[in-house]
Amino acid sequence: MKIFKPLILLTGLVAALLVSPADLRAEENISLVNQAAPAWKLKDLDGKEVSFAQFKGKVVVIDFWATWCGPCKLEIPGYIELQKKYAKDGLVIIGISIDQDGPKRVKKFVAQNGMNYTMVMGDDKIMATFGNFTMIPTTFLINREGRIVHQKSGTWDHAAYEAVVKKEL
Repeated sequence: MKIFKPLILLTGLVAALLVSPADLRAEENISLVNQAAPAWKLKDLDGKEVSFAQFKGKVVVIDFWATWCGPCKLEIPGYIELQKKYAKDGLVIIGISIDQDGPKRVKKFVAQNGMNYTMVMGDDKIMATFGNFTMIPTTFLINREGRIVHQKSGTWDHAAYEAVVKKEL
């Protein structure tokens, strides 16, 4: 993987510290919003294939993150809560880890943090599929029809993001 960890980490930290949620919302209309979500197949932490097609008809949050990313860690409790609260309404949260150390490290992190949502391992190819973004966390909200309806980079206040998700449920 060609991702340069310190650059992504620094970018994420700067965004988390200097950019307000209102500034991030202004970025939601970038290129992938209103487009069909890309099809993908990735391996989960046990090496089993997971594909986007499995979630047809669901509202899907796809969060690109890493265990070493401070801003990513800040969002995890909110995603755990969203999964608990809205799974019955058809919400699926998918974490795409870009950790280079492999699934063993991610699996340990997931267990330690009680992460209750689908977790897969990502790479440069999947990041390119989602628009070659340069910062994590980067998160996509996909509606039941399979269209990207929202994209955010950096962390948001949990209540503000929950309101965006609820509109699609």
